[in-house]
Amino acid sequence: MYNLHIATIVIIAANAIASLKGFNDISFFERYKFNIGAIKGGQKDRMLTSGFLHVDLSHLLMNMFTLYFFADVVITWFGPVEFVGIYFISLIGGSLLALFFHKDEPYYSAVGASGAVTGILYAAILLQPDMRLGIMFIPIPLPAYVLGIGYLLYSIYGMKKRLGNIGHTAHVGGAMGGYVTTLLLKPDLLVTDTLMVILLAIPIVILFVMEKMGKI
Repeated sequence: MYNLHIATIVIIAANAIASLKGFNDISFFERYKFNIGAIKGGQKDRMLTSGFLHVDLSHLLMNMFTLYFFADVVITWFGPVEFVGIYFISLIGGSLLALFFHKDEPYYSAVGASGAVTGILYAAILLQPDMRLGIMFIPIPLPAYVLGIGYLLYSIYGMKKRLGNIGHTAHVGGAMGGYVTTLLLKPDLLVTDTLMVILLAIPIVILFVMEKMGKI
């Protein structure tokens, strides 16, 4: 779980290089961040490039630290090509969901690899739900799926309440990308881990029910 495959190293390096450039070059940061108005104006590349920019070093380190812990699970199950595929599909999934929910907010902006990383996290949980993870202030490790579901429910709450300067929508969209792609790559999980597939789908279903009801 703690091995660094070359695919993981390349993704971390790309995030670090782009983010460091953005820290020191505001015009670069502004040109490639996620921005609804610019995307609707034709700059679709922002839906991808924004996933490699971060607001500061702690933001970058937090995302890369999470990726470090879960990347090898996905690579072990699928291989590096599929891992990279899930990463980018999750990144785009996060951007698409943000575009859907914020399409009428031309000044809405976001950056960060959180969507892609959450997709890898959700894929790893779906593949290896028996993982146990520790979290601050909780003295015993919890099943990974409990934390995964809880994190998405919090992200949905964050979307509704507009909590902090955080792209909660991208987290949910990224998780959806990781979830769907993992099931496409390994459809037997629908039979062998039916309960886990259902449990991890609950936050996604809740989101769209709330959207249909106009609650978010």
